[in-house]
Parts: sequence; structure tokens; C-alpha cells
Amino acid sequence: MVELNALRQFLVVARLEHLSRAAEELRVAQPSLSRTIARLEGELGTPLFDRSGRLRLNDAGRLFRGYAERCLGELEAGRRAVAEAAGEGLGAVRLASETFLTLTGPLAAYKRAHPRVETELRWMPAEDMGRHLRAREVDLCVASQPIHADGLESARLLEEEVGLAVPSDHRLAGRASVGVEELAGESFVAARGGHWQRRLLERLFTARGLTPRVVCEADESGAIADLIGAGLGVGLVPAFARRAAWSVPLVWVPVDSPDCRRTLTLFWAADGHLSGAARLMRSAITRWDWTG
Repeated sequence: MVELNALRQFLVVARLEHLSRAAEELRVAQPSLSRTIARLEGELGTPLFDRSGRLRLNDAGRLFRGYAERCLGELEAGRRAVAEAAGEGLGAVRLASETFLTLTGPLAAYKRAHPRVETELRWMPAEDMGRHLRAREVDLCVASQPIHADGLESARLLEEEVGLAVPSDHRLAGRASVGVEELAGESFVAARGGHWQRRLLERLFTARGLTPRVVCEADESGAIADLIGAGLGVGLVPAFARRAAWSVPLVWVPVDSPDCRRTLTLFWAADGHLSGAARLMRSAITRWDWTG
């Protein structure tokens, strides 16, 4: 009979595809972890990993991973449902996002309306969100790029233009718009790889046979704005951030491309139990006036 702990350990190995790093994250000895995976494969009657060279999840492993995520997710949902019923309260809510700058308004309103609700916020890259939603490790996710995973529902929150932020003394500061081709020689301050802003920048350049020159990487929009203002380069910034109070004088220039946009979307598991707190947060976020 497959043990729950074996499923949890398998999912970490499947995600990292590396035994020593998985053992370090799980804080177990690598030989013990190897035995657990081998025992699981014995119970299932087939290997879950390709061990020729680097450890790789095989077709059977990818198939089993989905069931393991749903199994552990349902158990977690059940645990939280029982805790919520026993406590006769709203429960807790766990929200993940690529950035929380866009969400400060609805989150502040939610906290004022429900001050006793336990709210947990997690930064998370979009590529990890589907897995965490299926495993019920988070209740809601907000992303500015698609999440490619089965069993999710979504609500579009905001679609907006993304422009170019430049220092006030930059040569493009007085322009009504700028073409992507004109930016080929510019130095860019950008988010790290995988972030929606970085992917948009790379997509715009690749479509024109160009490669952006990224001279500095930052994790948050505020840091990107500060670095642009310091003269390190230019960067893509959504219209929403343009309304924020930048700590440095910047000029926002429209980019002459219909693809220079982002869509902000809220995601949740389609077949999962959402706590009362999570349902209220979903309502607060989807009903928020995103155009204000």
C-alpha cells in the first residue's frame, strides 16, 4: 500500500529531478530517499524515472504525478474543511502571485472587512502555480501569463497596455510612441527569467529576430523603477504601475506593438473545496474596480 509520505517525497523528486537536491529539501538522507522511490516503483510495478544519465521523470512518472498531486490535494482540502467546520469560522486563505503590487488595493479592502481571517501570501512564479493549486498548497493564484494545467478555473481581472519606462532625461522621453526595433541597442532593466515581464520582452524581440540586452535583473516592480531612474537602463512597465507613486522621476512611453500588453488572471482549482475565507477573497478580487 502506497504511503502518503512516499507520495510527498516522490513529488519533490519529480519536481527537481535530482535525488541529492530533493533529499536536501526534504531533510532526509539520500539513500533513504532512494529506497523510498524504489519501493514506490516496486508497488506500482514500473519505473517512474529514466536513470540513463541524468534522472528524468518518464511517461509513467508524469502520469502518476498528476494522481499523486490530486490525492494529496484532496486530503489537504478535507483537513481544512473539517478544521473550518469544527471551528465554525471562515478558515484561512493562501494566495500566490508573481507580484503583489497590483493586489494591494483589494487585499487591503479584504483585510479591513475580515480582520480575523488568517491570510497567507506567497510569491510564486507562474510555472509553479498549477502544481501548487492541484496539490491544494495554495487556494488562489494571480498571474500575468497563462497557467498551463488541467483542472483549473479562472477569471480575467485586467487587460492593459505595457509601455516603456525611461529616465526623464532619456532620448526617448519626449516621444509619443516607440517601435520595438528602435530599442535594439538599449540596455534593459528586467525581471528574472520566467517572469511575465521578462517573457513579454523576449517575445517582442524574438518576433523581430532580435535579442534584448538585459544589463540588470530585479524581482519587484519598485526595484525595477528605481534602477531605471538611476540611469541603468529602460524597462517594460504596465499601465497599472504607471499610476503608482514612483520614487524617482520616470517617463512612460507607449510601445508601438499590439502585442505589448498583459492580462492579469485569477486562478483556482475547479474541483477543490475553497474555505469561506478563500471564497470571500476570490469575490473581493474579482469584484474589485481594476480600472480605477
